[in-house]
Amino acid sequence: MRILHITPRQLASWERAGLVASAGQYSFADLLQIRKIGELCAKRVRPATIRQSLEAMQKQVSGMSNPLLEATAFSSGSRVAFRHKGKVVEPVSGQFVMDFAADAGGMQPPASMRIDGNLATSPKRQAMERMKEQQVDAAISELFSHGIALEEDPARQAEAIQAYERVLDLEPDHAPAHINLGTLFYNRQEYAESEFHYRRAVEIDPRYALAYFDLGNVLDETGRVQEAIEAYRNALHLAPTYADANYNLALAYEKVGEPRRALAHWKAYVKLDRTGPWSTHARHQVRKILAADTLKLVYRKRG
Repeated sequence: MRILHITPRQLASWERAGLVASAGQYSFADLLQIRKIGELCAKRVRPATIRQSLEAMQKQVSGMSNPLLEATAFSSGSRVAFRHKGKVVEPVSGQFVMDFAADAGGMQPPASMRIDGNLATSPKRQAMERMKEQQVDAAISELFSHGIALEEDPARQAEAIQAYERVLDLEPDHAPAHINLGTLFYNRQEYAESEFHYRRAVEIDPRYALAYFDLGNVLDETGRVQEAIEAYRNALHLAPTYADANYNLALAYEKVGEPRRALAHWKAYVKLDRTGPWSTHARHQVRKILAADTLKLVYRKRG
């Protein structure tokens, strides 16, 4: 799950929550669903809420088997809303909500209330606008999915970059496309480009914990460790149980000579990931820092 920035622990928790079927190998459709779950969780939507929303959506729309793939899901506060056939609904409450679109100056009215000059838009014009929007949404979704598929082949990374750049041509504020581009440039050691896209993702969605985490990685890689610490702290503020953010923040604190601050995050990581090589390393660091503190205390007493 490296491409999707999903840890084994996160995947296991989603399997336990019934969001993802346990499997040794995942299909492309499975990867798209896992990606969407990750985006919702990054915006502080609880897995239990996601599952409840999916079940409610299936009951509301006859014949819908997988709402995450058959409709457009997005966070609505702490809940999940779906855009389907021109309508937006929060399935748990059963309420249809107004589909407002944000522009640079604030909120636009829904299509049915938009004005052309002094005249209200005609129903025919509204239908044409909706059709265009749906076509653009479909093109964006297809290009983004194609980019994810291309990322799986190391020989096609340049094509993946082109696919995500075409997504941004159609929707400049597509935060996940910025994240994926940032990661592709990071892997190519093109850190200026990587940082640009991670910062854009943060600007577009300040609640995107993954964006802060990835930004921290590129800042750390380019020697700006104090800035990286701030980015990791932001990621943990948004997602306190983000295990990898605790791990990288602990490493960063050790780099700047603050082992006691590192200790708190090594301990937090161990609680979140109890097995595996990273957990073993975190436990070793906890013992090492505690032992060093003990030696300092003994030295002071003798002095």
